Amino acid sequence: MTIARNLISIAAVAAAAAALAGCVGAGPMVGGGPVNMAPRGVEGEWMSTDGVAVSRFSGGIFATNALDTGNKLAEGSYRMADARNVEITMRSLIRQTTSNVNCALVAPNQLNCTSSGGQQFVLTRRI
Repeated sequence: MTIARNLISIAAVAAAAAALAGCVGAGPMVGGGPVNMAPRGVEGEWMSTDGVAVSRFSGGIFATNALDTGNKLAEGSYRMADARNVEITMRSLIRQTTSNVNCALVAPNQLNCTSSGGQQFVLTRRI
């Protein structure tokens, strides 16, 4: 009898879990489709303000490619120092040098960056 009760309890929990899983959606619907949520952190693509290159941040991997040719210009890694600051270690494939870059997420779509050599630049989120 105890085994039967345990099986019924397990079946009830499984049915409840399946019912709750059906309640999960892709987000609010607008115009017949889900609304895209604003990106968090630095994950995604960022454009240089001169329009020459796009940098990608994905799972700790950093890469910059030329927009006109698609050639990789730099690669490296990054880590979030805190919610608004990212530390990048990058290797320039053109100059064959490694440098550190610190960027501040000053707005959801803007990174203000300073290289270890003191050069400042801005990246804007590519949507």
